[in-house]
Amino acid sequence: MKIILDECIPKKIKNLIRGHEVSTVPEKGWAGVKNGKLLALVEFEFQVFVTVDRNLSFQQDIKNLKIIVVVLHSASNRFDALKTLIPELLLRLEKAKAGEILHV
Repeated sequence: MKIILDECIPKKIKNLIRGHEVSTVPEKGWAGVKNGKLLALVEFEFQVFVTVDRNLSFQQDIKNLKIIVVVLHSASNRFDALKTLIPELLLRLEKAKAGEILHV
């Protein structure tokens, strides 16, 4: 799968997501782009958008998008806190479908 990490997620996390093509929002030149427009950009190029923004699912209509949105729930968005969630993220992606929001 082609996965993109939101700008609020440390870039080093992409090295832990093995078996997938992973990019970051800043690498694509999309840093600072607001959620609605960002999701529209992501939808044309990626299958999965990973964020820590818990409000995203309330602010955007995800079910009509052609991507899977993953919201990581952690005490912080620091690498050490998020890295423990990656195994669960990979397991959940195996069965996920476009238009779903996964809370990990």
